Amino acid sequence: MNVDLSSELGRIATAAPTREIGKAEKAARDFESVLLTSLFDSLQKTFAWDHEDSSPGAGNYRLMATRAVADAVAANGGFGIGKFILRHLPLTKVPGAS
Repeated sequence: MNVDLSSELGRIATAAPTREIGKAEKAARDFESVLLTSLFDSLQKTFAWDHEDSSPGAGNYRLMATRAVADAVAANGGFGIGKFILRHLPLTKVPGAS
């Protein structure tokens, strides 16, 4: 079987980025969300008046709210961490970046 490697690589190079951009963007956004959750959780613990709340599940509810805020911030552009990561990944283009 004779396969032309250059034509196959060209086909993969033109097809793969379109398919992989969505996965890369989601991974970068999710990573930024994790970082923002950690940041917001630290800020919440530091500045909240009721950080000593001992009711059952209070910490879990606080963390759920913190994650929701972090997810929303990351989904709407975040602090640019996700875009920074995407810029340094091969074969991906960041929408709106030059």
